[in-house]
Amino acid sequence: MKILAIGAHPDDIEFGCGGTLVKYHAQGAQSYFFVMTRGEAGGEREVRQKEQEASLRLLGGEAVVFAGYADTRIPLDKEVIGQIEDVLHQTQPDMIFVHHPEDTHQDHRTVSAATVSATRNARNVLFYEGPTSEHFTPTVFVDISSHLETKVASLQAHTSQVMKTNIEGLSIVEIARAAATFRGIQARVKQAEGFVPLRLLLKG
Repeated sequence: MKILAIGAHPDDIEFGCGGTLVKYHAQGAQSYFFVMTRGEAGGEREVRQKEQEASLRLLGGEAVVFAGYADTRIPLDKEVIGQIEDVLHQTQPDMIFVHHPEDTHQDHRTVSAATVSATRNARNVLFYEGPTSEHFTPTVFVDISSHLETKVASLQAHTSQVMKTNIEGLSIVEIARAAATFRGIQARVKQAEGFVPLRLLLKG
């Protein structure tokens, strides 16, 4: 199976579906990251790119591609949709993960909307959550109990961002652990990631 994970900034994918990716990698899947910016609004471009590349290696992904848009200023236009379509054509994914449409960060909302248009003919598209997601009510869950620590390590690889949560004294790792436990309770397992499906084809 091939997976395409799309995020607006370095570390978005890790928080939203990092555990799921590790689980699928262990089963032989390949994943590709498409990151729309280098996160320069939250740190140095070169540093954040290197952190993303290090994180990808920890998760076991194949490659990361950067679209090169300006952080906080991703447009919702034909060019952005076209770039996502190009990556879809190149990777031919069986499953696509992207930001939930309702989010307080404009880049997350834009990337989600552009992906909805670009994946209009795709069969499996799932929205993941982030710390700034709103009205996120998952109906699909993946048990990541055996893979949470690798997800945590991938977030810690983004060293410059670990404490940049805008919540004093609370790290992104603590938020990720809490989210995994909460989604696990909902799914009746120890730890999980939750998703809202745009489309999900179940194979009989």
